[in-house]
Amino acid sequence: MSTPFRARDPLPIGIAGLLAIGLILFASFNASKLPIIGGGQSYAASFSEAGGLRTGDEVRIAGVRVGKVTDISLDGNKVDVAFRITEDVAFGPESGASIRMKTLLGQKYVSLEPRGRGQMAEGATIPLSRTVSSYDIINAFSDLTETTERIDTTQLAKSLDTIASEFSDTPANVRLALDGLTRLSRTISSRDSELKALLKASNSVSGTLADQNKVIEKIITDGDLLLAELYERRDAIHTLFTNTSAMAVQITGLVRDNRAQLGPALTQLNGVLETLRKHEADLTRTIEAMGPFTRVFASALGNGRWFDTYIQNLTVPVGAVGR
Repeated sequence: MSTPFRARDPLPIGIAGLLAIGLILFASFNASKLPIIGGGQSYAASFSEAGGLRTGDEVRIAGVRVGKVTDISLDGNKVDVAFRITEDVAFGPESGASIRMKTLLGQKYVSLEPRGRGQMAEGATIPLSRTVSSYDIINAFSDLTETTERIDTTQLAKSLDTIASEFSDTPANVRLALDGLTRLSRTISSRDSELKALLKASNSVSGTLADQNKVIEKIITDGDLLLAELYERRDAIHTLFTNTSAMAVQITGLVRDNRAQLGPALTQLNGVLETLRKHEADLTRTIEAMGPFTRVFASALGNGRWFDTYIQNLTVPVGAVGR
């Protein structure tokens, strides 16, 4: 005879329930990595350099998003980039890959270039010979700044001056070239601080733009949402404009059809207003004169359902006769 559920020990039941909830949460947060419900096919590509590329970046074919980067790892002198294709697209076994700039602020994506017939086998790796790394202008400015800071411009100018002196007896064309090179070196040496400041400022600007990448992306996303909302409301706005135009046409027709009646009525109303304007002062004095009468009249009728008044000298008071 089995033990009733209520009589069982709640501790192992609670532990089993917590483990089940944990497994469900883990599966929900890693659904894309599961073999059955995750979907898509896994591939890899080897690059000589993958700076700026991150896990989760897009994988595109002809500009259309078809998957995302799942892992980036260093393997000796190359970088292995694993990615998953989630769309039903075909690319041959000789396909190549390149890392390209998605935005001016440094965000990148992997671009697949289909080549060959058939379909690349799942799990295959695109070799280093068929991949191209991206050129990062931000890193280039940073490297240029560091390189120029290490140059001894004074020593460079002295070296060029020495070369010009040693070749002073050479033909005229060579001397002219060396003289120009000397003037160039002196100009660079005299502008050393300005060049360093310019390169540092360029590096700072590029870094600031890279830091504000998410903000600019949010602005673009919000603008896209606004345009999408306006697009969805297009029919309602069109209906509003159409109904307003129709109402204006109806009002115009109503006025046109009743012009014969509205004209005299407006003329008479204008005459009445003109008369009231001429007698404005008289009406004001009448209203002011009616004030005391209205107050006394209200006092006579305000005590109940009778008139409360007083008439002076109507009778002779008692005891006043014979005086």
